[in-house]
Amino acid sequence: MKVSIEDIKKLREKTNISVAECKKALEETNGDFEKALEILKKKGSEIIEKKKDRTTKEGLIGSYLHQNGKIAAIVKVTCESDFVARNEVFKNFVHDLAMQVAAMDPQNIEELEEQVFIKDAKKTIRQLLEETVAQVGENIKIEDFKRLEI
Repeated sequence: MKVSIEDIKKLREKTNISVAECKKALEETNGDFEKALEILKKKGSEIIEKKKDRTTKEGLIGSYLHQNGKIAAIVKVTCESDFVARNEVFKNFVHDLAMQVAAMDPQNIEELEEQVFIKDAKKTIRQLLEETVAQVGENIKIEDFKRLEI
């Protein structure tokens, strides 16, 4: 079955998975968007499982300062290569984490990962992490964070 460019684009925007993988999933499900979405989620989980034990020696320290100047957060996130550390997807993930820490004041990494993402109430931080791992193709670890408030 031939799938439409619009459906591929819509699936890509929803999952951040490559165009080729989105097209393949839609073809495999005869254009059924929801089934294709499930296939890509499963594939993302498999990718994460394969990569979770890989060493993360590179990364970024990101920060967020609230506009009132009274709340700030800093996060340390590692990845496997400098190439990914310089990638905009990774940089945005780190920034979003710092914003999450500033807004939600988690007490530890496990609590942070379980929180609902402030920019998208349909996903948790763990799901955002998994999406980012699937998108960049490397293991990513949230190593540490700190929140300051006056």
